Amino acid sequence: MEHGILAWLIIGAIAGWLAGVLVKGGGFGVLVDILVGIVGAFIGGWLASLLGVGVSGGMIASIVTATVGAIVLLVILRLVKRA
Repeated sequence: MEHGILAWLIIGAIAGWLAGVLVKGGGFGVLVDILVGIVGAFIGGWLASLLGVGVSGGMIASIVTATVGAIVLLVILRLVKRA
């Protein structure tokens, strides 16, 4: 996944927004969506490597990976917040 900084910001915003909609019912604002999406990209990439799933390069694959990671991040944060 070789993208420039602008692509990472776009991927992060889309993935963070999608995760927010799927997990909580709405986005969190542009800056938090970008942050959640970028952190989610790292988590998603790490999970894919653990599971032995090859993620090919490309914008759609990056968005899907980042969204899955962002969903995992939001679910974990929700569990921690409840505890």
